[in-house]
Amino acid sequence: MRAVIQRVKNANVTVDGAVVGKCGVGYMILFCAVEGDSESDIDLLAKKTANLRIFEDENGKMNKSILDIDGEILCISQFTLAADTKKGNRPSFINAMEPTTASKYYDLYCEALKVNGVKSVETGEFGADMQVSLVNDGPVTIILDTDVWNKKG
Repeated sequence: MRAVIQRVKNANVTVDGAVVGKCGVGYMILFCAVEGDSESDIDLLAKKTANLRIFEDENGKMNKSILDIDGEILCISQFTLAADTKKGNRPSFINAMEPTTASKYYDLYCEALKVNGVKSVETGEFGADMQVSLVNDGPVTIILDTDVWNKKG
């Protein structure tokens, strides 16, 4: 399971010209479920996301979480994070989870963020052609991947 976390001043997503999700100060997250992921990965990723300390404290150090600042999240499904670019120049998406389960995991991840204390979690529209606008703060962009944490040794 992969998530690209961008610290933002604000973000929004539109589908067919209409805003379907937005957030103020917080995170704009691109989320992808890959083959082999499980529901336990959802809980792990949500907890890590909620507790990730990438907001500045009074000393200018990245020492506060989204919970500490009472921030908001806009979470967007993004199957292209599963791209395999080892061969040739055209990415393969064979590692992306099939859409029915991926959609379920996306919804469960967004709910798990709330369970972990995030006050506001808005979403895009799974599988839709979306346009995302954001003001990246910093910029600060962090990639989280449960495969890295689940490896033994």
